Amino acid sequence: MDELLLMLGEMQIPFAYDHFAEGESPDPPFICYLLPGSHNFSADGRVYYKISEVHIELYTDLKDLSVESAVEAVLDSHGIFYQKSEVWIESERLYEVLYTFEMEV
Repeated sequence: MDELLLMLGEMQIPFAYDHFAEGESPDPPFICYLLPGSHNFSADGRVYYKISEVHIELYTDLKDLSVESAVEAVLDSHGIFYQKSEVWIESERLYEVLYTFEMEV
């Protein structure tokens, strides 16, 4: 978990786990991160290596390639292999760029 929090801090974008408290959401860009599952390595009925699925959700009010590049530069510098997808959330009037990857957390 320490490495994940270090990476998020290096991005220099406000972040919170899952969501910000109502009324405390910062102006975009901001990040919400989740650990929605695991893909552990096991043998002999024991977990030997705990691997967590990680979601980093980057929210912006405008398409901002420089912010995305900054996030990706941090992931790249830590050797993270990630998948990226994007969606416009009409009800929030925000873009969500989702980075998914696995790491030991």
